Amino acid sequence: MATEMDYYEQLGVSRDCDGATLKSSYRKLAMKWHPDKNPNDGAAEAKFKSISEAYDVLKDPQKRAAYDQYGHAAFTQGGGNAAGGGQGGFAGAAFNDIGDIFETIFGGGQGGGGFGGQQQQRGPARGADLRYDMEISLEDAFHGKETEIEIDVSVGCDECEGSGAEPGTGVKRCATCQGHGKVRAQQGFFVVERTCTSCQGRGEVIENPCHVCYGEGRVDKPQALEVEIPAGVDSGTRIRLTGKGEAGARGAPPGDLYIFIHLERHDIFEREGTTLFTRVPISFTLAALGGEITIPGLDGEKHEIRIPAGIQSGKQIRQRGAGMPVLRGRGNGDMVVQIEVETPTKLSKQQRQILREFQETETGDETPNSSGFFGKLKDAWEDLTD
Repeated sequence: MATEMDYYEQLGVSRDCDGATLKSSYRKLAMKWHPDKNPNDGAAEAKFKSISEAYDVLKDPQKRAAYDQYGHAAFTQGGGNAAGGGQGGFAGAAFNDIGDIFETIFGGGQGGGGFGGQQQQRGPARGADLRYDMEISLEDAFHGKETEIEIDVSVGCDECEGSGAEPGTGVKRCATCQGHGKVRAQQGFFVVERTCTSCQGRGEVIENPCHVCYGEGRVDKPQALEVEIPAGVDSGTRIRLTGKGEAGARGAPPGDLYIFIHLERHDIFEREGTTLFTRVPISFTLAALGGEITIPGLDGEKHEIRIPAGIQSGKQIRQRGAGMPVLRGRGNGDMVVQIEVETPTKLSKQQRQILREFQETETGDETPNSSGFFGKLKDAWEDLTD
Protein backbone atom coordinates (compact mmCIF):
# COMPACT_ATOMS: atom_id res chain seq x y z
CA MET A 1 0.00 0.00 0.00
CA ALA A 2 1.34 3.42 -0.94
CA THR A 3 2.16 5.76 1.91
CA GLU A 4 -0.08 8.83 2.03
CA MET A 5 1.81 12.09 2.18
CA ASP A 6 1.29 14.27 5.24
CA TYR A 7 -1.18 17.11 4.59
CA TYR A 8 1.08 19.69 6.24
CA GLU A 9 4.02 18.59 4.08
CA GLN A 10 1.88 18.84 0.95
CA LEU A 11 1.12 22.48 1.75
CA GLY A 12 4.63 23.26 2.95
CA VAL A 13 3.58 24.53 6.39
CA SER A 14 4.33 23.62 9.98
CA ARG A 15 1.81 21.75 12.12
CA ASP A 16 1.29 24.80 14.36
CA CYS A 17 0.72 27.32 11.54
CA ASP A 18 -2.26 29.67 11.73
CA GLY A 19 -5.16 29.91 9.26
CA ALA A 20 -3.70 32.87 7.36
CA THR A 21 -0.40 31.08 6.71
CA LEU A 22 -2.27 27.95 5.65
CA LYS A 23 -4.44 29.88 3.21
CA SER A 24 -1.54 31.82 1.73
CA SER A 25 0.53 28.68 1.12
CA TYR A 26 -2.41 26.88 -0.47
CA ARG A 27 -3.14 29.73 -2.88
CA LYS A 28 0.46 29.88 -4.06
CA LEU A 29 0.53 26.13 -4.69
CA ALA A 30 -2.91 26.14 -6.31
CA MET A 31 -1.81 28.86 -8.70
CA LYS A 32 1.33 26.88 -9.56
CA TRP A 33 -0.35 23.51 -10.16
CA HIS A 34 -3.74 24.59 -11.52
CA PRO A 35 -4.72 22.54 -14.64
CA ASP A 36 -5.23 25.73 -16.65
CA LYS A 37 -1.54 26.58 -16.21
CA ASN A 38 -0.43 23.01 -16.83
CA PRO A 39 -2.56 21.71 -19.75
CA ASN A 40 -2.35 18.02 -20.56
CA ASP A 41 -0.16 17.44 -17.50
CA GLY A 42 -1.60 14.59 -15.48
CA ALA A 43 0.99 14.93 -12.72
CA ALA A 44 0.15 18.61 -12.23
CA GLU A 45 -3.59 17.81 -12.10
CA ALA A 46 -2.97 15.11 -9.49
CA LYS A 47 -0.82 17.52 -7.49
CA PHE A 48 -3.58 20.17 -7.62
CA LYS A 49 -6.19 17.69 -6.39
CA SER A 50 -3.83 16.52 -3.64
CA ILE A 51 -3.15 19.98 -2.22
CA SER A 52 -6.85 20.88 -2.52
CA GLU A 53 -7.76 17.82 -0.47
CA ALA A 54 -5.16 18.73 2.15
CA TYR A 55 -6.38 22.31 2.38
CA ASP A 56 -10.06 21.29 2.63
CA VAL A 57 -9.20 19.23 5.70
CA LEU A 58 -6.78 21.60 7.47
CA LYS A 59 -8.82 24.79 7.00
CA ASP A 60 -11.68 23.25 9.03
CA PRO A 61 -10.80 23.39 12.78
CA GLN A 62 -12.70 20.19 13.65
CA LYS A 63 -11.28 18.21 10.74
CA ARG A 64 -7.81 19.55 11.47
CA ALA A 65 -8.09 18.44 15.10
CA ALA A 66 -9.20 14.97 14.00
CA TYR A 67 -6.33 14.75 11.50
CA ASP A 68 -3.78 15.90 14.08
CA GLN A 69 -4.92 13.12 16.40
CA TYR A 70 -5.65 10.23 14.01
CA GLY A 71 -3.95 11.19 10.75
CA HIS A 72 -5.47 9.93 7.50
CA ALA A 73 -7.30 7.20 9.44
CA ALA A 74 -9.71 9.87 10.67
CA PHE A 75 -11.17 10.13 7.17
CA THR A 76 -10.79 6.66 5.67
CA GLN A 77 -13.64 4.19 5.33
CA GLY A 78 -13.31 0.85 7.06
CA GLY A 79 -14.84 -2.62 7.03
CA GLY A 80 -15.05 -2.86 3.24
CA ASN A 81 -18.51 -1.26 3.07
CA ALA A 82 -19.37 0.68 -0.07
CA ALA A 83 -19.99 4.39 0.23
CA GLY A 84 -23.38 5.01 1.67
CA GLY A 85 -23.94 1.27 1.96
CA GLY A 86 -24.04 -1.62 4.39
CA GLN A 87 -25.56 -1.72 7.84
CA GLY A 88 -23.91 -4.61 9.70
CA GLY A 89 -23.11 -4.75 13.42
CA PHE A 90 -25.62 -2.50 15.16
CA ALA A 91 -27.96 -2.30 12.20
CA GLY A 92 -29.32 1.14 11.57
CA ALA A 93 -27.16 2.78 14.24
CA ALA A 94 -25.34 5.61 12.49
CA PHE A 95 -23.08 8.17 14.07
CA ASN A 96 -21.71 11.45 12.79
CA ASP A 97 -18.19 10.94 14.16
CA ILE A 98 -16.17 9.53 17.03
CA GLY A 99 -17.72 12.09 19.37
CA ASP A 100 -21.21 10.72 18.69
CA ILE A 101 -20.03 7.23 19.61
CA PHE A 102 -18.78 8.39 23.01
CA GLU A 103 -21.88 10.49 23.54
CA THR A 104 -24.14 7.51 22.79
CA ILE A 105 -22.21 5.13 25.07
CA PHE A 106 -21.54 7.46 28.00
CA GLY A 107 -24.51 9.78 27.67
CA GLY A 108 -25.00 13.40 26.73
CA GLY A 109 -27.78 15.96 26.64
CA GLN A 110 -30.21 16.34 23.82
CA GLY A 111 -28.50 18.27 21.08
CA GLY A 112 -25.50 18.62 23.40
CA GLY A 113 -22.79 21.09 22.64
CA GLY A 114 -19.89 18.73 23.49
CA PHE A 115 -17.41 17.22 21.06
CA GLY A 116 -19.37 15.95 18.06
CA GLY A 117 -22.66 16.97 19.63
CA GLN A 118 -24.01 18.93 16.69
CA GLN A 119 -25.09 17.64 13.31
CA GLN A 120 -22.65 18.86 10.69
CA GLN A 121 -24.18 21.22 8.19
CA ARG A 122 -24.28 20.01 4.63
CA GLY A 123 -23.35 22.35 1.83
CA PRO A 124 -21.11 25.42 1.70
CA ALA A 125 -20.64 27.11 5.05
CA ARG A 126 -21.65 30.69 5.84
CA GLY A 127 -18.79 33.17 5.59
CA ALA A 128 -16.78 34.11 8.64
CA ASP A 129 -17.56 37.17 10.76
CA LEU A 130 -14.88 39.86 10.70
CA ARG A 131 -13.67 42.41 13.25
CA TYR A 132 -12.53 45.98 12.63
CA ASP A 133 -11.15 48.22 15.40
CA MET A 134 -11.88 51.94 14.99
CA GLU A 135 -10.43 54.76 17.10
CA ILE A 136 -12.46 57.98 17.26
CA SER A 137 -12.26 61.25 19.19
CA LEU A 138 -14.50 62.09 22.15
CA GLU A 139 -16.03 64.87 20.04
CA ASP A 140 -17.01 62.33 17.36
CA ALA A 141 -18.47 60.08 20.04
CA PHE A 142 -20.51 63.03 21.32
CA HIS A 143 -21.94 64.14 17.97
CA GLY A 144 -21.80 60.88 15.98
CA LYS A 145 -20.39 60.77 12.48
CA GLU A 146 -20.46 59.08 9.11
CA THR A 147 -17.14 57.76 7.90
CA GLU A 148 -15.67 55.40 5.34
CA ILE A 149 -13.40 52.45 6.07
CA GLU A 150 -11.48 50.17 3.73
CA ILE A 151 -10.96 46.49 4.51
CA ASP A 152 -9.58 43.49 2.64
CA VAL A 153 -12.30 40.86 2.59
CA SER A 154 -13.33 37.81 0.61
CA VAL A 155 -16.16 38.57 -1.81
CA GLY A 156 -18.03 36.44 -4.33
CA CYS A 157 -15.98 35.65 -7.44
CA ASP A 158 -17.31 37.57 -10.44
CA GLU A 159 -15.76 35.16 -12.93
CA CYS A 160 -17.77 32.12 -11.80
CA GLU A 161 -20.53 34.08 -10.01
CA GLY A 162 -19.61 32.36 -6.76
CA SER A 163 -20.13 28.79 -7.99
CA GLY A 164 -16.45 27.84 -7.87
CA ALA A 165 -16.69 26.18 -11.29
CA GLU A 166 -15.06 27.43 -14.47
CA PRO A 167 -17.59 29.42 -16.55
CA GLY A 168 -19.41 27.13 -18.94
CA THR A 169 -19.00 24.13 -16.66
CA GLY A 170 -20.89 23.06 -13.58
CA VAL A 171 -20.84 20.81 -10.55
CA LYS A 172 -21.52 17.07 -10.43
CA ARG A 173 -23.05 14.86 -7.81
CA CYS A 174 -20.34 13.30 -5.68
CA ALA A 175 -19.76 9.71 -6.79
CA THR A 176 -18.41 8.69 -3.39
CA CYS A 177 -21.46 9.59 -1.30
CA GLN A 178 -24.01 9.77 -4.13
CA GLY A 179 -24.87 13.34 -3.20
CA HIS A 180 -25.61 12.60 0.47
CA GLY A 181 -22.54 14.36 1.84
CA LYS A 182 -21.90 11.46 4.22
CA VAL A 183 -20.57 7.91 4.00
CA ARG A 184 -20.95 4.93 6.30
CA ALA A 185 -18.24 2.54 7.38
CA GLN A 186 -18.11 -0.53 9.63
CA GLN A 187 -15.84 -0.10 12.65
CA GLY A 188 -15.99 -3.09 14.92
CA PHE A 189 -19.46 -3.23 16.44
CA PHE A 190 -20.47 0.16 15.09
CA VAL A 191 -21.64 1.58 11.82
CA VAL A 192 -20.03 5.02 11.75
CA GLU A 193 -21.34 7.81 9.55
CA ARG A 194 -18.74 10.37 8.53
CA THR A 195 -18.60 13.44 6.37
CA CYS A 196 -17.57 12.50 2.85
CA THR A 197 -13.94 13.54 2.28
CA SER A 198 -14.35 13.65 -1.50
CA CYS A 199 -16.88 16.50 -1.43
CA GLN A 200 -16.35 17.72 2.17
CA GLY A 201 -20.02 17.14 2.96
CA ARG A 202 -21.36 19.23 0.08
CA GLY A 203 -22.75 16.31 -1.89
CA GLU A 204 -21.26 17.69 -5.09
CA VAL A 205 -17.83 18.19 -6.62
CA ILE A 206 -16.29 20.62 -9.07
CA GLU A 207 -14.35 18.85 -11.83
CA ASN A 208 -13.08 22.06 -13.45
CA PRO A 209 -12.40 24.72 -10.77
CA CYS A 210 -12.59 28.41 -11.66
CA HIS A 211 -9.17 29.72 -12.74
CA VAL A 212 -9.68 32.92 -10.71
CA CYS A 213 -10.84 31.64 -7.32
CA TYR A 214 -9.58 28.03 -7.67
CA GLY A 215 -12.93 26.54 -6.73
CA GLU A 216 -13.51 28.66 -3.62
CA GLY A 217 -16.22 30.82 -5.22
CA ARG A 218 -14.68 33.90 -3.58
CA VAL A 219 -11.64 36.13 -3.89
CA ASP A 220 -9.94 38.72 -1.68
CA LYS A 221 -10.62 42.34 -2.62
CA PRO A 222 -10.36 45.69 -0.83
CA GLN A 223 -13.82 47.05 -0.01
CA ALA A 224 -14.82 50.62 0.91
CA LEU A 225 -17.71 50.70 3.37
CA GLU A 226 -19.78 53.57 4.76
CA VAL A 227 -20.14 53.40 8.54
CA GLU A 228 -22.52 55.47 10.66
CA ILE A 229 -21.27 56.08 14.20
CA PRO A 230 -24.25 56.95 16.45
CA ALA A 231 -23.92 59.71 19.04
CA GLY A 232 -23.10 58.41 22.51
CA VAL A 233 -20.85 55.48 21.59
CA ASP A 234 -18.21 54.49 24.12
CA SER A 235 -15.09 52.34 24.12
CA GLY A 236 -16.23 48.75 23.63
CA THR A 237 -19.37 49.68 21.69
CA ARG A 238 -19.86 47.17 18.88
CA ILE A 239 -21.47 48.13 15.57
CA ARG A 240 -22.70 45.28 13.38
CA LEU A 241 -22.79 45.52 9.59
CA THR A 242 -24.90 42.59 8.45
CA GLY A 243 -23.60 40.71 5.43
CA LYS A 244 -20.37 42.72 5.20
CA GLY A 245 -18.11 39.95 6.52
CA GLU A 246 -16.32 37.28 4.55
CA ALA A 247 -18.23 35.80 1.62
CA GLY A 248 -19.39 32.21 2.02
CA ALA A 249 -17.75 29.54 -0.13
CA ARG A 250 -19.50 28.71 -3.40
CA GLY A 251 -22.39 31.10 -3.05
CA ALA A 252 -23.09 30.57 0.68
CA PRO A 253 -24.30 33.63 2.66
CA PRO A 254 -21.64 36.08 3.85
CA GLY A 255 -20.77 36.68 7.49
CA ASP A 256 -21.09 39.97 9.36
CA LEU A 257 -18.60 42.74 10.07
CA TYR A 258 -18.29 43.93 13.67
CA ILE A 259 -16.75 47.35 14.30
CA PHE A 260 -15.35 47.83 17.82
CA ILE A 261 -15.09 51.44 18.99
CA HIS A 262 -12.11 52.81 20.96
CA LEU A 263 -12.05 56.40 22.24
CA GLU A 264 -8.92 58.53 21.99
CA ARG A 265 -7.62 60.18 25.15
CA HIS A 266 -9.01 63.71 25.55
CA ASP A 267 -6.99 66.71 26.76
CA ILE A 268 -9.72 68.10 29.02
CA PHE A 269 -12.43 65.54 29.72
CA GLU A 270 -12.53 62.04 31.11
CA ARG A 271 -15.59 59.94 30.50
CA GLU A 272 -17.46 57.54 32.75
CA GLY A 273 -20.66 56.33 31.13
CA THR A 274 -22.60 59.45 30.17
CA THR A 275 -20.77 61.64 32.72
CA LEU A 276 -17.89 63.91 31.72
CA PHE A 277 -15.28 64.79 34.36
CA THR A 278 -12.80 67.65 34.25
CA ARG A 279 -10.38 69.21 36.77
CA VAL A 280 -10.24 73.01 36.83
CA PRO A 281 -7.51 74.93 38.70
CA ILE A 282 -8.63 78.28 40.17
CA SER A 283 -6.81 80.99 42.07
CA PHE A 284 -7.00 81.07 45.85
CA THR A 285 -8.60 84.53 45.68
CA LEU A 286 -11.41 83.22 43.46
CA ALA A 287 -11.81 80.30 45.85
CA ALA A 288 -12.01 82.69 48.80
CA LEU A 289 -14.25 85.34 47.27
CA GLY A 290 -16.32 83.19 44.87
CA GLY A 291 -17.26 84.06 41.32
CA GLU A 292 -17.85 82.36 37.96
CA ILE A 293 -15.79 80.44 35.42
CA THR A 294 -16.68 79.42 31.86
CA ILE A 295 -16.18 75.86 30.60
CA PRO A 296 -16.64 75.11 26.87
CA GLY A 297 -18.61 71.89 26.53
CA LEU A 298 -18.48 69.20 23.83
CA ASP A 299 -21.92 70.41 22.81
CA GLY A 300 -20.38 73.67 21.61
CA GLU A 301 -21.99 75.70 24.40
CA LYS A 302 -20.21 77.83 26.99
CA HIS A 303 -21.22 76.62 30.43
CA GLU A 304 -21.10 79.16 33.27
CA ILE A 305 -20.02 77.48 36.50
CA ARG A 306 -20.72 79.40 39.73
CA ILE A 307 -17.93 79.14 42.29
CA PRO A 308 -19.24 79.60 45.85
CA ALA A 309 -17.08 81.65 48.22
CA GLY A 310 -14.80 79.53 50.40
CA ILE A 311 -14.76 76.50 48.08
CA GLN A 312 -12.08 73.91 48.88
CA SER A 313 -9.84 71.81 46.61
CA GLY A 314 -11.52 68.57 45.53
CA LYS A 315 -15.03 70.00 45.65
CA GLN A 316 -17.13 68.86 42.68
CA ILE A 317 -19.72 70.99 40.92
CA ARG A 318 -22.25 69.24 38.70
CA GLN A 319 -23.62 70.82 35.52
CA ARG A 320 -26.81 68.95 34.58
CA GLY A 321 -27.28 67.87 30.96
CA ALA A 322 -23.81 68.90 29.76
CA GLY A 323 -22.44 65.35 29.56
CA MET A 324 -22.50 62.66 26.86
CA PRO A 325 -25.66 61.75 24.93
CA VAL A 326 -27.45 58.54 25.89
CA LEU A 327 -26.66 55.98 23.19
CA ARG A 328 -29.77 55.39 21.06
CA GLY A 329 -31.78 57.13 23.75
CA ARG A 330 -32.87 60.59 24.81
CA GLY A 331 -31.10 63.24 26.87
CA ASN A 332 -27.55 63.73 28.10
CA GLY A 333 -25.59 62.93 31.19
CA ASP A 334 -23.88 65.53 33.39
CA MET A 335 -20.58 67.36 33.40
CA VAL A 336 -18.74 67.27 36.72
CA VAL A 337 -16.15 69.99 37.41
CA GLN A 338 -13.64 69.20 40.15
CA ILE A 339 -12.09 72.32 41.67
CA GLU A 340 -8.35 72.44 42.36
CA VAL A 341 -7.32 75.57 44.36
CA GLU A 342 -3.88 76.70 43.19
CA THR A 343 -1.50 78.32 45.65
CA PRO A 344 0.41 81.20 44.03
CA THR A 345 4.13 80.56 43.51
CA LYS A 346 5.21 83.98 42.19
CA LEU A 347 4.21 87.06 44.19
CA SER A 348 5.15 90.71 43.77
CA LYS A 349 6.44 92.77 46.69
CA GLN A 350 3.08 94.49 46.98
CA GLN A 351 1.18 91.20 46.99
CA ARG A 352 3.41 89.82 49.72
CA GLN A 353 2.80 92.93 51.82
CA ILE A 354 -0.96 92.61 51.37
CA LEU A 355 -0.86 88.95 52.41
CA ARG A 356 1.22 89.76 55.49
CA GLU A 357 -1.31 92.39 56.50
CA PHE A 358 -4.08 89.85 55.99
CA GLN A 359 -2.15 87.29 58.05
CA GLU A 360 -1.84 89.74 60.93
CA THR A 361 -5.62 90.14 61.03
CA GLU A 362 -6.38 86.39 60.99
CA THR A 363 -8.29 85.08 64.00
CA GLY A 364 -8.59 81.44 62.97
CA ASP A 365 -12.26 81.75 62.14
CA GLU A 366 -11.35 82.24 58.48
CA THR A 367 -10.00 78.66 58.22
CA PRO A 368 -11.98 76.54 60.69
CA ASN A 369 -10.68 73.22 59.40
CA SER A 370 -6.99 74.03 59.89
CA SER A 371 -7.66 75.80 63.20
CA GLY A 372 -9.59 72.82 64.49
CA PHE A 373 -6.89 70.40 63.35
CA PHE A 374 -4.05 72.24 65.07
CA GLY A 375 -6.21 72.61 68.15
CA LYS A 376 -6.55 68.83 68.30
CA LEU A 377 -2.78 68.44 67.88
CA LYS A 378 -2.21 70.82 70.81
CA ASP A 379 -4.62 68.89 73.03
CA ALA A 380 -3.00 65.57 72.08
CA TRP A 381 0.46 66.92 72.90
CA GLU A 382 -0.65 68.22 76.30
CA ASP A 383 -2.15 64.81 77.13
CA LEU A 384 1.16 63.13 76.30
CA THR A 385 3.19 65.52 78.45
CA ASP A 386 0.95 65.46 81.52
